[in-house]
This record gives sequence, C-alpha cells and structure tokens, in this order.
Amino acid sequence: MAPAPLPLLVAAFSLLFAAATPIRDVADACSSQVQAADFEHLNSTAMHLPLHHSRGPCSPVSVPSDLPFSALLTHDDARIASLAARLAKVAPSSSSARPRPTVTVASLYRANDDAAVDGSLASVPLTPGTSYGVGNYVTRMGLGTPAKPYIMVVDTGSSLTWLQCSPCRVSCHRQSGPVFDPKTSSSYAAVSCSTPQCNDLSTATLNPAACSSSDVCIYQASYGDSSFSVGYLSKDTVSFGSNSVPNFYYGCGQDNEGLFGRSAGLMGLARNKLSLLYQLAPTLGYSFSYCLPSSSSSGYLSIGSYNPGQYSYTPMVSSTLDDSLYFIKLSGMTVAGKPLAVSSSEYSSLPTIIDSGTVITRLPTTVYDALSKAVAGAMKGTKRADAYSILDTCFVGQASSLRVPAVSMAFSGGAALKLSAQNLLVDVDSSTTCLAFAPARSAAIIGNTQQQTFSVVYDVKSNRIGFAAGGCT
Repeated sequence: MAPAPLPLLVAAFSLLFAAATPIRDVADACSSQVQAADFEHLNSTAMHLPLHHSRGPCSPVSVPSDLPFSALLTHDDARIASLAARLAKVAPSSSSARPRPTVTVASLYRANDDAAVDGSLASVPLTPGTSYGVGNYVTRMGLGTPAKPYIMVVDTGSSLTWLQCSPCRVSCHRQSGPVFDPKTSSSYAAVSCSTPQCNDLSTATLNPAACSSSDVCIYQASYGDSSFSVGYLSKDTVSFGSNSVPNFYYGCGQDNEGLFGRSAGLMGLARNKLSLLYQLAPTLGYSFSYCLPSSSSSGYLSIGSYNPGQYSYTPMVSSTLDDSLYFIKLSGMTVAGKPLAVSSSEYSSLPTIIDSGTVITRLPTTVYDALSKAVAGAMKGTKRADAYSILDTCFVGQASSLRVPAVSMAFSGGAALKLSAQNLLVDVDSSTTCLAFAPARSAAIIGNTQQQTFSVVYDVKSNRIGFAAGGCT
C-alpha cells in the first residue's frame, strides 16, 4: 500500500476516553507448518525469508473463500489512485476512498501516559473498513526480547514498518496470531520527539509527526484506499530466526483500520532511511530480492547479497516525483514475436514504477490499446467474455487451459519479462479470464501479476533492477 497525504484528522480524541479495544486473534491457517524454518537465516551477507501470497496454500493469513475478485480490483484501483496522487503531490480523490472516522490525532497526546487509560472508561465507536488483503504478499518478522513472530505485508511502495500494538487504544483490525505487547519486550523503547527519526517521519509517511504530552513521537501512515495506522514511533530488536538486529525503528500502531487483511502490519522496503532495507543496510547492504509466488506456490524475500550473474538488468530511473519509489523505463512489448503497433516514444510517455503491491499492470493508454488488440487478435479462436470491472479484454475459460501468445516486456538496458499465461491473464471467476493489464492514469506501473515466479532484485547501491526467470523454484 502506498502512503498518501493525510491531514491531522486521524486517530482520535476518543483515545482520551476510550478503553482498550478487545482484539480477537484468528487461528493461523498454516499453523501446522509454522516452525523455526519459516525464518531461514540471517548471516553477514543476506537474510532469507519465505514469502506467501495471501491466498496461497501455506499463507499464514486467512482470506474468505467467497471473496469476489472484484474486491481485489477495487482495492487495486484505490492503490493506483494513491500512487498517482503521490506523484502529483495532491490528496487522492475522495471518490475512490471509503468514509474516514471523524477523529483526530490529538487523542494520542496523553494516551501514552498509563494514567490516561482506564479499562472502566467508555469506548467511542469507530467504523473500520473491510479487511481484504487479497492482493498482498506476506512474510514473518520477529520483534522484541524475547522475540515473537508477526505476519507482515511486504510493500516496496511504503517506507515505515509498523505493526499493531497492545492495548490498541482506538482500534485494531483482526489479525492472525497475538498482537505485539511492548510491555513483554525488555528491549522496547518509545522514541522521543527530538530524535532525527521523528523528524524523518514526514518523508517516510508523507504526513507530519506529532508529539505526546510525555514527549513520545506520534506517526501517521495513511493510504490511498483510506486505510491507515496511527501510533507511537518505537524502537526494538528485530529478529529473523536466531539472528537479531537491535535499535530497529518502527511504528507501534494504536489505531489501525482498513485493508490489511489478517496481517499484523506492514514491512516497508521503499527508498527511505526509515525503511527496513535502509535500517539493515549497514549490516547486509543496499539490495533485496524476491520471488512473488502465485496463489498455488511459495516464494522468498532476501535482503542483502545476491548472485548478480543470473539477472538481466535495467537501470533505476531518477525522478523528482517521488524519490522513495522505484522507477524504471519500459522500452517495448511484443506479442507472438511482433512489436506492438505503437511508436517507441509511447512507452516512455508516462513515468513507470515497479511495485509489489499493485496487482494489475497499468500501461500508457496507447500501449494498452495496442496490447489488447494484439492479444485478442492472437486469440481470435477463443470465445470472448464480457468486461469484468476495470478489465475489458476477457475470455471464456481459465488461463491455464487456453492457448495464449508469447508476450514479452522489454526494459531499457536489455532486461525483459517473458510472460507465461498466468503472468498475462488473470482468472476473475470460475469461467472467465482477463488480460491482467489496464490503461494508466498518470503513471505506468509494473504490477505483481507480471512479476510472479520471476526473481526480481532491487540493487539500490548500483541503481539497477534485475529479472531472472524461474525464481520461485
């Protein structure tokens, strides 16, 4: 989820008067397989973690089986609006956002003082949004001393890592497993308002920091679909297996509402000094890689060194629009070996972002129209289906059972993604599959459907992104 600007109207006066909101833990859907092996290892060169699609067979979070694909598309469209707003430096359109609670961050000013919270105080009702989380990828992160594991959404479009914290003074969404309790960690510390990290929140979250009456820094992380997390900037020991890194800065969320699925929170991997990547970089280096699995497999997230010989690379493009996002240059596309019937300049007519949290890739309109026409022409023997939500090039059947043309996406520098049927089409219901692309608004975005099963490396030090086929195997 990409953060969006938010005025100081989040997370509420109600905290002055509200009791801690009860939190209902959800049984881990893969508990029989959750062992220490879920934390692979951390050494002097790299950290390796398993990565799961939230609808995958071993996902540690549960997703309702009857949730329609249109819900994912609605969420995805809101993320696109948020990214577009970030690049335009304006607030996202309210037409794509759900109503927000009418609350303010002033409620946290005194809530950090234990005397200000009393279980006998009356709670003020809020209206949390529905938690989908169906398009995200999750992994486990250990936190505290002694360390306990928490399921986190992995996001290359976000900087600040945060998770839900007891006592959840306003609201917590339901999560799989227990909520983090700072009182149980001997290494936990709240961060004061005078620290550089508190000042850095404005660039990490695109929202101003606030300060409690006890000099604790308050963060606000808000997102284009109107999901948000508000709480205390904190530091603690972060762990991966038996290895740990002290003094990790993160958000300890007291009001967490919206589309986070059953995760504990969000792990930020954007280009920002408060992101997980940059905080681990002094030990592991400025690079990370992943293989985003399909919903029927598992992948990995690795932070640190990698094998450079297996990748083809494209340069990261410098942009003044948002220096925390990962920009690259799309240079061409072919269908059945033939270039699309568009000018080469059309591919770079919009800035292009690669993003782990966007599901459907957005292309410049002229490029999308040419792709849609070429794919439909190559599949002219396949019965067409009605448009589905934002997807207008649809066919009867499932992606795995249809004959689809070879489609390749080329990037400057020679890197390419040769798409399989599952990278090209997405099954929206039991009888319909659609082209997993849509027209862009103000920025093109390489989404996670096209990245699935490829190994993708973000080499920030060398300013390049690499692709390699067969990553999840």
